[in-house]
Amino acid sequence: MTRVFEDKLAVRERTPVLVGIISPSGAGKTYSALRLATGIQRVVGGDIGMADTEARRGLHYADDFKFRHLDFKAPFAPADYLEAIEHLVYKRGVKTVIVDSTSHEHEGTGGVLEMHEAELNRIAGNDWGKRERSKMLAWAKPKAERRKLINAILQMEANFIFCFRAKEKIKPVTGGQPIDLGFQAISGDDWIYEMQLKCVLMPGSDGVPTWQSDKAGEALTMKLPKQFRPLFPTRKEQLTEEIGQKLAEWAAGNTGQSAEAAALIARYRACADLKAFDVLEAERKELWPTLSGVDKASLKQLAGDTGARIAVAATSPIEDMVAEYSKCTTRERHAELEQQRAAIWKGLDETSRERLTEASNTAPIGLPEAQS
Repeated sequence: MTRVFEDKLAVRERTPVLVGIISPSGAGKTYSALRLATGIQRVVGGDIGMADTEARRGLHYADDFKFRHLDFKAPFAPADYLEAIEHLVYKRGVKTVIVDSTSHEHEGTGGVLEMHEAELNRIAGNDWGKRERSKMLAWAKPKAERRKLINAILQMEANFIFCFRAKEKIKPVTGGQPIDLGFQAISGDDWIYEMQLKCVLMPGSDGVPTWQSDKAGEALTMKLPKQFRPLFPTRKEQLTEEIGQKLAEWAAGNTGQSAEAAALIARYRACADLKAFDVLEAERKELWPTLSGVDKASLKQLAGDTGARIAVAATSPIEDMVAEYSKCTTRERHAELEQQRAAIWKGLDETSRERLTEASNTAPIGLPEAQS
Protein backbone atom coordinates (compact mmCIF):
# COMPACT_ATOMS: atom_id res chain seq x y z
CA MET A 1 0.00 0.00 0.00
CA THR A 2 1.34 3.42 -1.00
CA ARG A 3 1.54 5.96 1.80
CA VAL A 4 -0.02 9.37 1.27
CA PHE A 5 1.85 12.42 2.55
CA GLU A 6 0.71 16.00 2.87
CA ASP A 7 2.85 19.09 3.05
CA LYS A 8 2.14 22.78 3.62
CA LEU A 9 3.99 26.06 3.71
CA ALA A 10 6.10 26.25 6.84
CA VAL A 11 4.76 28.66 9.47
CA ARG A 12 6.30 28.94 12.92
CA GLU A 13 3.76 27.74 15.48
CA ARG A 14 3.34 28.05 19.21
CA THR A 15 5.89 26.06 21.22
CA PRO A 16 6.71 25.78 24.93
CA VAL A 17 9.69 27.66 26.35
CA LEU A 18 12.46 25.28 27.50
CA VAL A 19 15.39 26.98 29.23
CA GLY A 20 18.33 25.44 31.06
CA ILE A 21 20.28 27.42 33.68
CA ILE A 22 23.56 25.74 34.61
CA SER A 23 25.74 27.00 37.43
CA PRO A 24 27.64 26.12 40.60
CA SER A 25 26.21 27.21 43.93
CA GLY A 26 25.82 30.93 44.56
CA ALA A 27 25.74 32.16 40.95
CA GLY A 28 22.05 33.10 41.03
CA LYS A 29 20.26 30.35 39.15
CA THR A 30 17.15 30.19 41.38
CA TYR A 31 16.63 33.96 41.43
CA SER A 32 17.31 34.17 37.68
CA ALA A 33 14.84 31.36 37.01
CA LEU A 34 12.13 33.21 38.95
CA ARG A 35 12.83 36.41 37.03
CA LEU A 36 12.55 34.62 33.68
CA ALA A 37 9.39 32.82 34.82
CA THR A 38 7.78 36.11 35.86
CA GLY A 39 8.44 37.50 32.39
CA ILE A 40 7.03 34.40 30.72
CA GLN A 41 3.94 34.71 32.92
CA ARG A 42 3.26 38.19 31.50
CA VAL A 43 2.61 36.55 28.13
CA VAL A 44 1.04 33.18 28.96
CA GLY A 45 -0.72 33.99 32.24
CA GLY A 46 -1.36 31.26 34.80
CA ASP A 47 0.69 30.46 37.88
CA ILE A 48 4.40 29.85 38.28
CA GLY A 49 5.25 26.60 40.07
CA MET A 50 8.57 25.44 41.50
CA ALA A 51 9.52 21.82 42.16
CA ASP A 52 12.20 22.44 44.79
CA THR A 53 14.66 19.64 45.56
CA GLU A 54 17.08 22.04 47.27
CA ALA A 55 15.81 21.77 50.85
CA ARG A 56 13.15 24.50 50.36
CA ARG A 57 15.66 27.14 49.31
CA GLY A 58 13.20 28.47 46.76
CA LEU A 59 11.22 29.89 49.66
CA HIS A 60 14.04 32.39 50.26
CA TYR A 61 12.49 34.40 47.42
CA ALA A 62 8.83 34.15 48.43
CA ASP A 63 8.79 37.85 49.33
CA ASP A 64 10.11 38.86 45.92
CA PHE A 65 8.02 36.66 43.63
CA LYS A 66 4.58 35.05 43.61
CA PHE A 67 4.76 31.32 42.87
CA ARG A 68 3.49 27.93 43.99
CA HIS A 69 6.08 25.88 45.87
CA LEU A 70 6.39 22.09 45.92
CA ASP A 71 8.81 20.73 48.51
CA PHE A 72 10.17 17.80 46.48
CA LYS A 73 12.02 15.27 48.66
CA ALA A 74 13.82 12.01 47.77
CA PRO A 75 13.58 9.64 46.03
CA PHE A 76 14.51 11.45 42.84
CA ALA A 77 13.94 8.84 40.13
CA PRO A 78 12.66 10.09 36.75
CA ALA A 79 9.22 8.70 37.62
CA ASP A 80 9.17 10.81 40.80
CA TYR A 81 10.09 13.93 38.84
CA LEU A 82 7.26 13.19 36.43
CA GLU A 83 4.75 12.87 39.26
CA ALA A 84 5.89 16.17 40.79
CA ILE A 85 5.69 18.01 37.47
CA GLU A 86 2.30 16.48 36.61
CA HIS A 87 1.00 17.62 39.99
CA LEU A 88 1.94 21.22 39.18
CA VAL A 89 0.78 21.20 35.56
CA TYR A 90 -2.35 19.03 35.67
CA LYS A 91 -3.60 19.38 39.24
CA ARG A 92 -2.68 23.01 39.84
CA GLY A 93 -2.85 24.35 36.28
CA VAL A 94 0.63 25.86 36.42
CA LYS A 95 1.73 27.40 33.11
CA THR A 96 5.41 27.98 33.91
CA VAL A 97 7.37 25.34 35.83
CA ILE A 98 10.77 25.78 37.47
CA VAL A 99 12.60 22.55 38.32
CA ASP A 100 15.30 23.38 40.85
CA SER A 101 17.33 21.29 40.73
CA THR A 102 17.16 18.86 37.81
CA SER A 103 20.57 17.49 38.87
CA HIS A 104 19.05 15.38 41.64
CA GLU A 105 17.40 13.25 38.93
CA HIS A 106 20.95 12.31 37.91
CA GLU A 107 22.98 12.01 41.12
CA GLY A 108 20.42 12.31 43.94
CA THR A 109 18.98 9.58 46.14
CA GLY A 110 17.07 7.18 43.90
CA GLY A 111 18.29 9.00 40.80
CA VAL A 112 19.65 7.61 37.56
CA LEU A 113 23.15 6.84 38.86
CA GLU A 114 21.72 4.81 41.75
CA MET A 115 19.28 3.10 39.36
CA HIS A 116 22.25 2.09 37.20
CA GLU A 117 24.06 0.66 40.22
CA ALA A 118 20.93 -1.26 41.25
CA GLU A 119 20.67 -2.76 37.75
CA LEU A 120 24.33 -3.83 37.88
CA ASN A 121 23.68 -5.53 41.20
CA ARG A 122 20.65 -7.31 39.75
CA ILE A 123 22.43 -8.47 36.60
CA ALA A 124 25.89 -9.34 37.92
CA GLY A 125 25.88 -9.31 41.72
CA ASN A 126 29.43 -9.54 43.03
CA ASP A 127 30.85 -11.03 39.83
CA TRP A 128 33.22 -8.14 39.04
CA GLY A 129 34.10 -9.38 35.58
CA LYS A 130 30.45 -9.65 34.65
CA ARG A 131 29.76 -6.24 36.21
CA GLU A 132 32.39 -4.68 33.92
CA ARG A 133 30.87 -6.36 30.87
CA SER A 134 27.32 -5.37 31.89
CA LYS A 135 27.83 -1.64 32.47
CA MET A 136 26.28 -0.60 29.15
CA LEU A 137 23.40 -3.04 29.52
CA ALA A 138 22.63 -1.71 33.01
CA TRP A 139 22.03 1.76 31.57
CA ALA A 140 19.06 0.56 29.51
CA LYS A 141 16.41 0.80 32.24
CA PRO A 142 17.40 4.13 33.86
CA LYS A 143 17.87 5.83 30.50
CA ALA A 144 14.51 4.54 29.29
CA GLU A 145 12.89 6.00 32.42
CA ARG A 146 14.60 9.35 31.80
CA ARG A 147 13.47 9.38 28.16
CA LYS A 148 9.90 8.68 29.28
CA LEU A 149 10.08 11.68 31.61
CA ILE A 150 11.50 14.00 28.95
CA ASN A 151 8.99 12.88 26.32
CA ALA A 152 6.12 13.49 28.74
CA ILE A 153 7.39 17.00 29.48
CA LEU A 154 7.64 17.79 25.76
CA GLN A 155 3.94 16.97 25.36
CA MET A 156 2.79 19.31 28.16
CA GLU A 157 1.17 22.68 27.49
CA ALA A 158 3.55 24.43 29.86
CA ASN A 159 6.84 26.31 29.86
CA PHE A 160 9.87 24.99 31.74
CA ILE A 161 13.00 26.42 33.30
CA PHE A 162 15.38 23.68 34.41
CA CYS A 163 18.10 24.55 36.92
CA PHE A 164 21.19 22.34 36.88
CA ARG A 165 24.03 22.24 39.35
CA ALA A 166 27.44 22.47 37.70
CA LYS A 167 30.93 21.32 38.58
CA GLU A 168 34.31 21.64 36.94
CA LYS A 169 35.43 18.54 35.07
CA ILE A 170 38.73 17.36 33.67
CA LYS A 171 39.49 14.73 31.03
CA PRO A 172 42.42 12.43 31.87
CA VAL A 173 44.98 11.98 29.10
CA THR A 174 47.22 8.92 29.13
CA GLY A 175 50.82 10.07 29.42
CA GLY A 176 49.90 13.75 29.32
CA GLN A 177 48.31 16.61 31.20
CA PRO A 178 44.57 16.33 31.88
CA ILE A 179 42.31 18.58 29.83
CA ASP A 180 40.26 21.17 31.72
CA LEU A 181 36.69 20.89 30.39
CA GLY A 182 35.34 23.72 32.56
CA PHE A 183 31.93 23.84 34.23
CA GLN A 184 29.43 21.25 33.04
CA ALA A 185 25.91 20.38 34.11
CA ILE A 186 25.43 17.55 36.58
CA SER A 187 22.99 15.74 34.36
CA GLY A 188 22.62 13.37 31.45
CA ASP A 189 23.16 14.63 27.91
CA ASP A 190 19.50 13.86 27.10
CA TRP A 191 18.35 16.80 29.23
CA ILE A 192 20.80 19.33 27.87
CA TYR A 193 19.99 18.44 24.27
CA GLU A 194 16.32 19.43 24.65
CA MET A 195 16.89 22.99 25.87
CA GLN A 196 16.14 25.85 23.45
CA LEU A 197 18.42 28.14 25.45
CA LYS A 198 21.24 27.08 27.78
CA CYS A 199 22.68 29.70 30.13
CA VAL A 200 25.88 29.09 32.08
CA LEU A 201 26.26 31.30 35.17
CA MET A 202 29.79 31.52 36.48
CA PRO A 203 30.57 32.03 40.20
CA GLY A 204 29.83 35.63 41.17
CA SER A 205 28.08 36.38 37.87
CA ASP A 206 24.94 37.78 39.53
CA GLY A 207 22.69 36.26 36.89
CA VAL A 208 24.73 37.31 33.84
CA PRO A 209 25.36 34.30 31.57
CA THR A 210 28.69 33.53 29.94
CA TRP A 211 28.29 32.81 26.23
CA GLN A 212 31.85 31.99 25.15
CA SER A 213 34.54 29.72 26.55
CA ASP A 214 37.83 28.30 25.35
CA LYS A 215 37.17 25.16 27.39
CA ALA A 216 35.63 22.53 25.15
CA GLY A 217 33.17 21.00 27.61
CA GLU A 218 32.03 24.38 28.88
CA ALA A 219 31.47 25.71 25.35
CA LEU A 220 29.25 22.73 24.54
CA THR A 221 27.16 23.45 27.63
CA MET A 222 26.22 26.92 26.29
CA LYS A 223 23.52 27.47 23.68
CA LEU A 224 22.44 30.82 22.28
CA PRO A 225 20.65 30.16 18.96
CA LYS A 226 20.18 32.81 16.29
CA GLN A 227 16.60 33.72 17.24
CA PHE A 228 17.63 34.64 20.79
CA ARG A 229 20.85 36.54 20.08
CA PRO A 230 19.05 39.92 19.84
CA LEU A 231 18.01 39.44 23.49
CA PHE A 232 21.69 39.54 24.49
CA PRO A 233 23.20 42.21 22.18
CA THR A 234 26.30 42.87 24.30
CA ARG A 235 26.47 39.32 25.74
CA LYS A 236 26.59 40.97 29.19
CA GLU A 237 22.85 41.14 29.88
CA GLN A 238 21.43 39.80 33.12
CA LEU A 239 18.60 37.26 33.01
CA THR A 240 15.54 39.44 33.66
CA GLU A 241 11.76 39.51 33.47
CA GLU A 242 12.01 41.36 30.14
CA ILE A 243 14.09 38.58 28.60
CA GLY A 244 11.62 35.98 29.91
CA GLN A 245 8.78 37.94 28.32
CA LYS A 246 10.55 38.13 24.96
CA LEU A 247 11.26 34.39 25.06
CA ALA A 248 7.55 33.73 25.59
CA GLU A 249 6.57 36.14 22.83
CA TRP A 250 8.85 34.29 20.43
CA ALA A 251 7.43 30.95 21.57
CA ALA A 252 3.88 32.18 20.89
CA GLY A 253 4.64 31.82 17.17
CA ASN A 254 3.40 33.90 14.28
CA THR A 255 -0.21 33.46 15.34
CA GLY A 256 0.32 34.62 18.93
CA GLN A 257 -0.18 38.39 18.74
CA SER A 258 -2.42 40.64 16.68
CA ALA A 259 -1.17 43.90 15.19
CA GLU A 260 -3.62 45.84 17.38
CA ALA A 261 -2.34 44.16 20.55
CA ALA A 262 1.30 44.69 19.53
CA ALA A 263 0.67 48.41 19.01
CA LEU A 264 -1.10 48.72 22.36
CA ILE A 265 1.70 46.83 24.14
CA ALA A 266 4.28 49.21 22.70
CA ARG A 267 2.28 52.21 23.94
CA TYR A 268 1.91 50.72 27.43
CA ARG A 269 5.67 50.27 27.64
CA ALA A 270 6.23 53.88 26.63
CA CYS A 271 3.48 55.27 28.87
CA ALA A 272 4.75 57.65 31.56
CA ASP A 273 1.74 59.52 32.97
CA LEU A 274 -1.65 58.74 34.45
CA LYS A 275 -3.69 60.57 31.80
CA ALA A 276 -2.15 58.56 28.97
CA PHE A 277 -2.57 55.40 31.04
CA ASP A 278 -6.32 56.04 31.41
CA VAL A 279 -6.61 56.41 27.62
CA LEU A 280 -4.82 53.09 27.12
CA GLU A 281 -7.09 51.37 29.63
CA ALA A 282 -10.16 52.61 27.75
CA GLU A 283 -8.75 51.33 24.46
CA ARG A 284 -7.88 47.98 26.03
CA LYS A 285 -11.45 47.60 27.32
CA GLU A 286 -12.84 48.33 23.85
CA LEU A 287 -10.46 45.92 22.13
CA TRP A 288 -10.79 43.15 24.75
CA PRO A 289 -13.58 41.01 23.13
CA THR A 290 -11.52 40.62 19.93
CA LEU A 291 -8.26 39.54 21.57
CA SER A 292 -6.76 36.06 21.78
CA GLY A 293 -5.96 34.47 25.12
CA VAL A 294 -2.24 35.22 24.67
CA ASP A 295 -2.95 38.89 23.90
CA LYS A 296 -5.28 39.19 26.88
CA ALA A 297 -2.73 37.70 29.28
CA SER A 298 0.05 39.96 27.95
CA LEU A 299 -2.01 43.13 28.12
CA LYS A 300 -3.50 42.38 31.53
CA GLN A 301 -0.08 41.82 33.07
CA LEU A 302 1.45 44.80 31.29
CA ALA A 303 -1.39 47.12 32.34
CA GLY A 304 -0.86 46.16 35.98
CA ASP A 305 2.89 46.67 35.75
CA THR A 306 2.48 50.02 33.98
CA GLY A 307 -0.02 51.30 36.52
CA ALA A 308 2.30 50.35 39.38
CA ARG A 309 5.28 51.96 37.64
CA ILE A 310 3.40 55.22 37.09
CA ALA A 311 2.13 55.25 40.67
CA VAL A 312 5.68 54.86 41.98
CA ALA A 313 6.99 57.59 39.68
CA ALA A 314 4.14 59.96 40.56
CA THR A 315 4.32 59.67 44.33
CA SER A 316 8.01 58.86 44.90
CA PRO A 317 7.07 57.02 48.10
CA ILE A 318 10.43 55.46 48.89
CA GLU A 319 11.92 58.24 51.00
CA ASP A 320 8.61 58.86 52.76
CA MET A 321 8.19 55.16 53.54
CA VAL A 322 11.76 54.81 54.81
CA ALA A 323 11.09 57.77 57.12
CA GLU A 324 7.80 56.24 58.28
CA TYR A 325 9.49 52.92 59.05
CA SER A 326 12.20 54.74 61.07
CA LYS A 327 9.59 56.14 63.48
CA CYS A 328 7.27 53.10 63.46
CA THR A 329 6.93 51.85 67.05
CA THR A 330 3.72 49.77 66.92
CA ARG A 331 2.95 46.51 65.22
CA GLU A 332 -0.31 47.97 63.89
CA ARG A 333 1.50 50.78 62.08
CA HIS A 334 4.15 48.35 60.84
CA ALA A 335 1.42 46.14 59.35
CA GLU A 336 -0.01 49.16 57.52
CA LEU A 337 3.40 50.02 56.08
CA GLU A 338 3.91 46.40 55.02
CA GLN A 339 0.64 46.53 53.08
CA GLN A 340 1.78 49.72 51.35
CA ARG A 341 5.12 48.12 50.52
CA ALA A 342 3.41 45.06 49.01
CA ALA A 343 1.16 47.29 46.87
CA ILE A 344 4.09 49.05 45.15
CA TRP A 345 6.60 46.17 45.20
CA LYS A 346 6.28 45.14 41.54
CA GLY A 347 7.08 48.63 40.33
CA LEU A 348 10.27 49.02 42.35
CA ASP A 349 13.82 48.55 41.20
CA GLU A 350 16.24 46.32 43.13
CA THR A 351 17.80 49.20 45.09
CA SER A 352 14.42 50.49 46.27
CA ARG A 353 13.37 46.98 47.30
CA GLU A 354 16.54 46.55 49.35
CA ARG A 355 16.07 49.96 51.06
CA LEU A 356 12.48 49.22 52.04
CA THR A 357 13.31 45.72 53.23
CA GLU A 358 16.11 47.07 55.43
CA ALA A 359 13.85 49.84 56.74
CA SER A 360 11.16 47.28 57.58
CA ASN A 361 13.60 44.97 59.35
CA THR A 362 15.10 47.77 61.45
CA ALA A 363 11.86 49.54 62.41
CA PRO A 364 11.98 50.40 66.17
CA ILE A 365 8.85 48.46 67.08
CA GLY A 366 8.20 48.51 70.80
CA LEU A 367 10.42 51.52 71.53
CA PRO A 368 8.96 54.82 72.74
CA GLU A 369 8.14 57.34 70.03
CA ALA A 370 10.71 60.07 69.54
CA GLN A 371 9.65 63.49 70.82
CA SER A 372 9.25 66.09 68.12
